[in-house]
Amino acid sequence: MESNEAIDAFGALAQPTRLDVYRRLVRAGPEGLPAGGVAKALDVPANTMSTHLAILERAGLVVSRREGRLIYYAAVFARVQALIAFLLEDCCAGNPEICDPVAEHARKVACCTPES
Repeated sequence: MESNEAIDAFGALAQPTRLDVYRRLVRAGPEGLPAGGVAKALDVPANTMSTHLAILERAGLVVSRREGRLIYYAAVFARVQALIAFLLEDCCAGNPEICDPVAEHARKVACCTPES
């Protein structure tokens, strides 16, 4: 990931509603959620939600697909993984063990743990 791509991603997430939208889509998993459902759940007007989703999509953090009359949005997990890797790529002046707690936490969170 290049610096400008990271700045775009962080900029897209640096707004409370968009951060809430992104986290909701992460929880929904790869299938995503219909835009209207996200708007309703977060009590955001549809036109405002459309703008937020467009910003997230331009940053590459979400992807959309049409199913009939509904537009579904889903988090692009590879993009956020690239963003985290970008942040940690020069980790700790050659002492990557300092970043081990971050990696350990990522392994423990529910979305990263295969279901039994």
